[in-house]
Amino acid sequence: MTEYIDAGEAVDHSDLSNVVGHAPAVTNDVTYERIVNARSEPHNWLTYYGTYDGQRYSTLDQITKDNVKKIAPAWVFQFGAAGIHAGASTYSFEATPLVVDGVMFVSGWDGWVWALDGRTGQELWRYKHEIPYDVSLCCGNVNRGVAVAEGKVFVATLNAHVVALDAATGKLVWDATYGDVRAGESATLAPLVVKDKVMVGSSGGEFGVRGHIDAFDRNTGKHLWRCYTIPKPGEPGSETWPADGEAWQRGGANCWITGTYDPELNLMYWGTGNPAPDFDGEVRPGDNLYTDSVVAVDPDTGEIRWHYQYNPHDLWDYDSTMENILFDQGGRKLLAHFDKDGYMFVLDRTNGELIRAAKFGERVDWGEISEDGKITVKVYPDKEGDPVHFWPGPAGAKEWTHAAYSPQTELFYVPVQDVGATVRRRRREFKESMPYWGASVVVDSTDMKGFVKAFDASGKEVWRQEHKLPMCASMLATAGGVVFTGEPTGEFNAYDAQTGEILWQFQTGNGHHGSPMTYSIDGRQYIAVPVGWGGWVEGFLPAMLGAPHGDALFVFALPETV
Repeated sequence: MTEYIDAGEAVDHSDLSNVVGHAPAVTNDVTYERIVNARSEPHNWLTYYGTYDGQRYSTLDQITKDNVKKIAPAWVFQFGAAGIHAGASTYSFEATPLVVDGVMFVSGWDGWVWALDGRTGQELWRYKHEIPYDVSLCCGNVNRGVAVAEGKVFVATLNAHVVALDAATGKLVWDATYGDVRAGESATLAPLVVKDKVMVGSSGGEFGVRGHIDAFDRNTGKHLWRCYTIPKPGEPGSETWPADGEAWQRGGANCWITGTYDPELNLMYWGTGNPAPDFDGEVRPGDNLYTDSVVAVDPDTGEIRWHYQYNPHDLWDYDSTMENILFDQGGRKLLAHFDKDGYMFVLDRTNGELIRAAKFGERVDWGEISEDGKITVKVYPDKEGDPVHFWPGPAGAKEWTHAAYSPQTELFYVPVQDVGATVRRRRREFKESMPYWGASVVVDSTDMKGFVKAFDASGKEVWRQEHKLPMCASMLATAGGVVFTGEPTGEFNAYDAQTGEILWQFQTGNGHHGSPMTYSIDGRQYIAVPVGWGGWVEGFLPAMLGAPHGDALFVFALPETV
């Protein structure tokens, strides 16, 4: 039974620092076993993707393709930016809210975390982690979400801490550091709880750092293991880096985005980022493992069990950090990944064997990948200073924002960016905490468009819906036969999952660069979406540089009596 929210005594919100209030103790019995079986309680959204498999699919079906046109805002939560921000003021509301029995937990930019009443949006408590003003940030002041388990809320901070909060009060329980901000490391992802551990990945590859995944004891904050995503000399994969010099120590491969997990195989699947410098491959000859890869990691030990490299020796900034979606088909345990390079990959997730590769991007001219994974490179920044134009640009045919998979339709729903860039390679000497791109980059501000596309597991495109601008927000699929996502110009859309027809649209007032989710309270289904334009806009849609940031969380539902 859903517990009604009782916020207790009124809270003075005049102070913008931490507000200690009261939320029902709904997370006390959120165990590992409950997260494993999260799909059995669709009224909740217990982990970053909703479930460990990364499908971003909900079995809730009160909102259908027949009645979705009737949904309207149930409540809106807003919290304006305050004071000086860490880094340039490119904040963006990119989080995925979590909901546990009527209580919503959501993170914002610049160290904010809130607990809200999922029925009304009333703030129950607020936490602010102080971020140094001069922390080095590649891609905006952002955070993508929290994790919850057994009475705690976990969040990674821009200055590379992982923090545990009391889920009932918002009070700090423990605070552990896992990155060196002086070297340019940061953190932007949502933590992942597996068993008794909290997993986090590092950010900052554009500053020439060595990527890693870390595990902490979720009760005490004790550091348990670290998995470096670039091997040091003598370790497997080290032969793919120069034998002399220190290129491997500053080679990138950061895990910017939360991994997925298969409890039966006891394997986590983490995507890794580009090598550094991004565009100057002459200083790092070789395939540069484990950049631009999926690594299958044992959560108990941090050992890499297998890997697959999507883009060996990347010269286009085509990180492979985005989700690896787990699904089963034909008796096989599979994994699907939509890469920035414009190709969809399907792997056997037990061993990393490639099943197929297929193009999903629109204009893809940097090279070709055959169905069996053979790469033919056509265009890359070669000679010093010579301009080279290629599609897709460094933001990719799909950036970090997530695809969704519906077991009901057996289709993947993908936000597609169709925008190119001109790159001039320029040699840069490495300096700690300074950008280490190895090029100047100008992303096209005209001749661009976007799509929402649906594919089956064979890579066949089933439908597409074209948009005037690149699509830069995550997808949500539901058992009601509806798919949701937002547009850069503020529209929040509902699509027919079978045909792609736009069924409903609502103008939220600001662009979408986050991840919608769904939950229910007392049988009423809600669709929640963070709205706030920002982040690395110059990379994926420079034509909208300077557009209003926004800071709203919109929550939609059918009328109380339909």
